[in-house]
Amino acid sequence: MGATTPAPKSRRRSHAAAHPQRSAAAAAPRLQVAPAERIGVAHLTAEYWPFARTGGLGEAVSGLATCQAAAGLPTTVIMPLYQLVRETTPSLERTGSPLTITLGGHTERAWLYRTPPGGGPQVFFIEHPDFFDRAGIYGDNGGDYPDNARRFAFFCLAALTALPEIAPDTQVLHSHDWHTALAPVYLRTAFSGEPFYKRLAVVMSVHNAGFQGHFPPDTMAQLGLPVELYNVDVFEWYGRMNALKGALAFSDVAVTVSPTHAKELCTPEGGFGLHDRFGALGDRLVGILNGIDPDLWNPETDSELTGNYSDEDLSGKRRCKTALQRAYGLAQRGHTPLFGMSARMVAQKGLDLVLGADLLGTSDAQFIFLGAGEHRYHEALGNLAAAAPDRVAVEFMFTDRLEHRLLAGADALLMPSLYEPCGLTQMRAQHYGAVPVARRVGGLRDSIVDGVSGFLFDEYTPAALAQAIRQAVECYADRTAWRKLVRGAMAQQFGWHRSAEQYLALYARALALRSAST
Repeated sequence: MGATTPAPKSRRRSHAAAHPQRSAAAAAPRLQVAPAERIGVAHLTAEYWPFARTGGLGEAVSGLATCQAAAGLPTTVIMPLYQLVRETTPSLERTGSPLTITLGGHTERAWLYRTPPGGGPQVFFIEHPDFFDRAGIYGDNGGDYPDNARRFAFFCLAALTALPEIAPDTQVLHSHDWHTALAPVYLRTAFSGEPFYKRLAVVMSVHNAGFQGHFPPDTMAQLGLPVELYNVDVFEWYGRMNALKGALAFSDVAVTVSPTHAKELCTPEGGFGLHDRFGALGDRLVGILNGIDPDLWNPETDSELTGNYSDEDLSGKRRCKTALQRAYGLAQRGHTPLFGMSARMVAQKGLDLVLGADLLGTSDAQFIFLGAGEHRYHEALGNLAAAAPDRVAVEFMFTDRLEHRLLAGADALLMPSLYEPCGLTQMRAQHYGAVPVARRVGGLRDSIVDGVSGFLFDEYTPAALAQAIRQAVECYADRTAWRKLVRGAMAQQFGWHRSAEQYLALYARALALRSAST
């Protein structure tokens, strides 16, 4: 992803909002939309599950789009045709005529591919082998691809060019993160004179403001962008071109992935250098919490688990814990609390706190770390596991299957993030009765009820994490109190229906703002 220098995050103290409590076994609520209220939406995204993703972006866009399509909204998704997509989805079919795209004075050609028609949103792929037929999505072991600005600018132009043909019912263009940030700009400049495009409202989603798309100023000309837009109100940002900043100037509304994070973005500590721009949006910046698939993440029906279970009968969870301890060579002690952590091994996820918290000296708890990332964290966690193999295990080969098994077998989840715009793992963990121990930031604050479904702490220090772990261990020793906490976690509901309702209202507002401006 594009480089940036994140600013320190806000450390405000606040209270988490509770979610309505329902049994996980009950049918998940679904979004209901009357035909007259259905709004056509086209999602532009660099990632989309199950085709290609590096983190939560692809899963979040997929969850929202799938929920919208199920409710009858005309829903289209457009993404690049990566090498990874070709390898995993051989059933793609070419459709339509070739696209001719002019990018910075150069003419490029692209083809459209699509998934076979069926349930869910229609997903289209932009084929351009030189730009997208590569091993990585954003880069390789050497870092970001040096032509990322051109790659994703081309994707935006191609998607907009194809839109009237493939999704004529579109009313809202929903762009996701900096990779699609130039689409609102091109829409209001290069495509501004055409009726189809003129009526489109724009929603810009900011999933992770730590990545903004920073490039040299001369990139503007290379991408065919009007040079006069390189100013402090649009693209100019500390002597660099900032793609995300430019998108915010041309969007009707902006949305991030939790209410708390929307507030954090407007602060110097939490805005990643764009706090003034976010603050200037006023009520046109909102926060809507992401969701998860309640059918996929359901311990009562999950086929990946050693034993299925519910909040009424946790015997299957105990079998999952024993199987997890056995799989990783941990001492098979049923009454020892087992903490899991599933995350990218990067500083944002709070690994410096984990390594500084003296986990082995704090209690006799066990720990399993799942994820891949920076070598320094691999090495440090590996040393910790080597020092106490009966209590600590590491797994650097992440798979979805392993995460299902980890959350089912763990008693608690560690999530001491430096910042967390939304977070999905804490939602999955609660569905599986793995009680989160997390820092009170972003979506963690909005999805964990302190003392009811998890434990929250404030200060970004090893001591604060260690204290929260001790609190969890002490609670675990009281079997009645712990069972109540587990049930409180499993009763939380994080399906997409409520969030999708908020997005629908946001789309209606964006359309009203667009109508008023034309």
